[in-house]
Amino acid sequence: METNVRKENKKTLRVKVISLGSAESCIIKRYCEKRFVPKYLATIGIDYGVTKVQVRDREIKVNIFDMAGHPFFYEVRNEFYKDTQGVILTYDVGQKDSFDALESWLAEMKQELGPHTNMENIVFVVCGNKVDCGKRRVVDESEGRLWAQSRGFNYFETSAQSGEGINEMFQTFFSSILDLCENGKRPQSSVSVGFTKEQADTIRRIRNSKDSWEMLGMKPGVSRDKSSTCQKNSHGRQKRDEVNKAYRKLAMLLHPDKCIAPGSEDAFKAVVNARTVLLKNIK
Repeated sequence: METNVRKENKKTLRVKVISLGSAESCIIKRYCEKRFVPKYLATIGIDYGVTKVQVRDREIKVNIFDMAGHPFFYEVRNEFYKDTQGVILTYDVGQKDSFDALESWLAEMKQELGPHTNMENIVFVVCGNKVDCGKRRVVDESEGRLWAQSRGFNYFETSAQSGEGINEMFQTFFSSILDLCENGKRPQSSVSVGFTKEQADTIRRIRNSKDSWEMLGMKPGVSRDKSSTCQKNSHGRQKRDEVNKAYRKLAMLLHPDKCIAPGSEDAFKAVVNARTVLLKNIK
């Protein structure tokens, strides 16, 4: 598939970049204007900016369309997905809803571009923004990194207020777009995935589990009927065997020596703790 790039002269390229996300973000203005805009209003339609960047020996004119905002404005932004070389997916680390909405933003983009568009020919980067929020943070770095890397996207922690991570993110982003323009396809992520979809899905399930039974992927409890002591002891042994079997399966999948997915170490510790709690309570 040919990329949508217009050459202005031998060394200058013009590219189109869009920013998507449900949370208020000043990332674009921070980069383009080199300052934080504290009273920046959430995008109600499309915010547009142009900047020139130098990547290696090439000058790139970047047209940036900030399409982040409330879903209500879908009819305003749906025409702007076409002919895009790069996408910045942003969320607020202090707002879980904005993180959960990333999947919907990707789905909306795929729908508007149509079934014949190759998403591999678009550069994606994910930004966990407002990392300066301190104790208000509810989405940890490992969760955001896992979501991004499992899709082959680069991930960055950023703060529009302090400027943390902004330049590094854009440098990597524009360098990947230049590679796309010159080679006709998206370069492989600079981050080696190094983990399977099963491992990523298991970590998410464990993180969202409500109790130790659910964490091990088991149905809860031992029967509380009036069975004989012998029957109860037999049932208890059977349940302990089931707990140990479920634990061993997860341990093999998530052990730090076997899994490098973000959040795997915490997930493994949670599984160990869940096994301990369940075995203690099974008589």
